[in-house]
Amino acid sequence: MYPQQVHSYLRQFFTENDCCILGEDHHYLTVQLTVDIDKKIMNRPFYWQYVEATNGEPNPAQVTFITNQTVSAGSLYGEVIHFGSPRMNQLFQATRELGAYVQLFEKVDNEIGQVILTPWLGVNFKVSYCCDRTKEMLYSFGINLLTGIIKEDFHETICTSEFDTVLADNAFHVQYIIKPLRALERLNATVEKIIERDDHSWATEAKKRWQRDQRVLDYFYEEEEDKPECYDIEKKALEEQYDTKIKIEIINGGLFYLY
Repeated sequence: MYPQQVHSYLRQFFTENDCCILGEDHHYLTVQLTVDIDKKIMNRPFYWQYVEATNGEPNPAQVTFITNQTVSAGSLYGEVIHFGSPRMNQLFQATRELGAYVQLFEKVDNEIGQVILTPWLGVNFKVSYCCDRTKEMLYSFGINLLTGIIKEDFHETICTSEFDTVLADNAFHVQYIIKPLRALERLNATVEKIIERDDHSWATEAKKRWQRDQRVLDYFYEEEEDKPECYDIEKKALEEQYDTKIKIEIINGGLFYLY
């Protein structure tokens, strides 16, 4: 996930959750959090317990998120955020809790007359390659529910448009032909094909590190005919540490009716 993708995700997240954007450039975002979002992402449970217990005036945080540290070159004070960082994972979790599914209609100018909106299913996926080291990637796909055409970087595409939760008076939408559940299966298959074509040397390297550490462990206990319980515990810990897994998670998604 590139810095511009992180920036776009942050901007949409805070805008949709009524957090005022106080300042912005292509490499940072300064945001006034709401009480609800502060509670979800700022890790201040004792502060909020105190405020609620004393009926005090809430003071949600104002935060500057630096989405591209190389551009700011240290001249800007704030929190560096990137894909895989703890704060980014908190935002993904908050997104799931606040509403992983939406239905939105693109806003259209009343002056252009009657328009037809086309249904798309948009889904953001997180793929994690897990062993003793973790690599995470974000994929955003949209599928046209009339034609079946799949578009990559769908999130970036719709970020340039404005949406509403209700259909405009001068617009109507076409009923989808491809059912959303079937469309989701096709998007899942698309992500799986990407994984199949990817370089999986990371798994081979993890196995080599596992074997190396196992040899070291065996060396320390080689003179003991009956291995003690601690040997089995350490061996199991190595297995859990180096065991390779690929996780596919849906961060969020929804139906988007586009002009």
